[in-house]
Amino acid sequence: MTDTKGAGLMNGNGSTAPEESAGTLHARLELTVGAVAHGGWCVARHEGRVVFVRHALPGERVVAEVTEETTRFLRADAVEILEASPDRVTPPCPFAGPGRCGGCDWQHASLEAQRRLKADVVAEQLRRLAGLDHKVVVEEVPGAPDGLGWRTRVQFAVDRDGSAGLRRHRSHEIEHITGCLIAHPAVEEAGAERLAWPGASSVEVVAASGGDRAVIVEPLPHRRATIPDVDAAVLLDEGRRGTRALRGRASLTERVGERDYRVTASGFWQVHPGAAATLLGAVLDLGRPEPGEWALDLYCGAGLFAAGLAEAVGPEGAVLGVESDPQAVQDARINLRDLPQAQVERGKVEEALDRLGIERADLVVADPPRAGLGRPVVDRVARLEAPRVVYVSCDPATLARDIAWFAPYGYRLEDLRAFDQYPMTHHVECVALLVRD
Repeated sequence: MTDTKGAGLMNGNGSTAPEESAGTLHARLELTVGAVAHGGWCVARHEGRVVFVRHALPGERVVAEVTEETTRFLRADAVEILEASPDRVTPPCPFAGPGRCGGCDWQHASLEAQRRLKADVVAEQLRRLAGLDHKVVVEEVPGAPDGLGWRTRVQFAVDRDGSAGLRRHRSHEIEHITGCLIAHPAVEEAGAERLAWPGASSVEVVAASGGDRAVIVEPLPHRRATIPDVDAAVLLDEGRRGTRALRGRASLTERVGERDYRVTASGFWQVHPGAAATLLGAVLDLGRPEPGEWALDLYCGAGLFAAGLAEAVGPEGAVLGVESDPQAVQDARINLRDLPQAQVERGKVEEALDRLGIERADLVVADPPRAGLGRPVVDRVARLEAPRVVYVSCDPATLARDIAWFAPYGYRLEDLRAFDQYPMTHHVECVALLVRD
């Protein structure tokens, strides 16, 4: 897949303006906090309006400062805890909290509580958008038992003075930090937040499981970035159209089991060190590919699932990967060259399936970007009449929406596994099995 889900640190850029001022911006409200909501919020009410509160937990009584208001709802930060939840802990990071770094959502909750909250969100989205009551358990992903030191790809924003930091929640303002606790140790070793990057708009540090590391520098428009002495530097072309290695290589090696994957430094790969193996295992367990079957891997990225599927279906079977990003297609073809039963086609999913005349499949695996499959792709995949569809998703809302769109074609949700591969954040990864009655 080509989306940047999980690629850069999710630290709140893309702020939106309020629809209309109602006169309560920056007001402090005493609230009793209710259930968790999608996105790292909890829900409260004030004078008939919904208030989405960050830095709070269900059941708490807090003083919250309004940070954004619309005619329909308010957003607020809990700035004082009057009655604390038993799940509340002291955030391990000194830069977490109201008005600070937006990279984490739940540092104030225990890991067990974080997983319960994420399970509640997935279940609520399935209930609200797909009309399904499904028990959800969020599983730990091996590699970060304390929820820290897991993020193998971190994107830092750079200010006008060339200093790197992380954006505050729903803001373009930069929080300057001395270190990121959820960053993998190999990312922190690069020291990006302690170096100067004049002429750069962002710096992304990637630490691959094969031992490689890259520092990807995106220059400001029409500016020449000055790059400090780091061990592996990659320059991102203007408009993010390609990469050029300045020191080291422009590609990295990721290792899953006994297989190595080449991944372009600026390309997509799971950011938790245990995620790739965990998700591959879940896809194969739920999809149950058999020797001789014909399988599709849609949004195949560098070929992680395609390789596993190809090994399972064997030389008597076949696997077709579809991917739109040209660099990912090149990587996937290299990664699958020892598996002649697997091939990769470049293109958008519905266009590629039509162009190749694909009318049936025994198994479909799809790992779309955060926006989900969408109605046209759901319609096209459903017409394949595959007995099993395995849907990998980082957004429970778009997953639930697409499951509802599959239902009229006779597909039902048979199983779902959820994984905490983004500890301390609100993000959760799901692998759903849809079967056709």
